[in-house]
Amino acid sequence: QVQLVESGGGLVQAGGSLRLSCAASGRTFSNYRMGWFRQPPGLEREFVAAITWSGGSTYYAESVKGRFTISRDNAENTVYLQMNSLKPEDTAVYYCAADPIPGAEVAVPWEYDYWGRGTRVTVSS
Repeated sequence: QVQLVESGGGLVQAGGSLRLSCAASGRTFSNYRMGWFRQPPGLEREFVAAITWSGGSTYYAESVKGRFTISRDNAENTVYLQMNSLKPEDTAVYYCAADPIPGAEVAVPWEYDYWGRGTRVTVSS
């Protein structure tokens, strides 16, 4: 069992930066693929980024490539999402997710078994 708690959301102006954190409990965090998803107002949850257990491979949605960076610290049981050059369309609730048995699909919500409660990011124009 893994529990995930996101933090770091808030209100920021367009062009600004935020760093989201996801603190995980559980002894096997270091074995899990971790992902970030977001749900904009009135829309479905969408993939943002993912990182393998070792941090050796990362994956990004096209909409955030070059602006967002996912990373993890297995010693601290934490995964991060550094968000730069934020745009109003990045406004969403951001969720951290854990995938204990990574399959071929990295960007689909049903691949992930554990979810945090989310942290809200609002980007003003």
